[in-house]
Amino acid sequence: LAPIRDFDVPAYDSDVEARAGIPAGAQELKRRLSEDDAFVIVSPEYNASMPGSLKNLIDWTSRSRPQPFHERHGLLLSASPSMGGGNRGLWALRVPLEHLGARVFPDMFSLAMAHKAFSGDRIGDVALQHRFEKNLEAFLSLAEAAKHYPCIKKAWVEFLGESPGHPADRVEAS
Repeated sequence: LAPIRDFDVPAYDSDVEARAGIPAGAQELKRRLSEDDAFVIVSPEYNASMPGSLKNLIDWTSRSRPQPFHERHGLLLSASPSMGGGNRGLWALRVPLEHLGARVFPDMFSLAMAHKAFSGDRIGDVALQHRFEKNLEAFLSLAEAAKHYPCIKKAWVEFLGESPGHPADRVEAS
């Protein structure tokens, strides 16, 4: 568990990168991604998109080679006081992650009216709490299975329109 403030980075600028390299916050996220097969991002929605600070962190981290998001399984979650629950922001977040080779779980979970949704430390609506738990279980099961059965990773890659036998330029070491 890590709040975004644990990964402090300046606004992305290629001149800054050329002069000072990749900042410590992005290097720390790369380190954590490399230690695990899967990640979960819980993000608010700002103006129908992800927060700029999150996109900026992804941009900085993506400059590392090998690509730290490549073949990492990701689950996206949001909660919002709006009726959409932050879902539009998750769709915006999917785009760069999938472009970078992350295997984003198809069923994202968005909790609408979050300020009224909880009863203690659980979602008050029993059916919605059950859906959240099942979503999390399914994601963890798929991520674990993909470690042991290469055919799952191959099928998932082909589903996303990539060829598993040909390395993409974005993952080559520089």
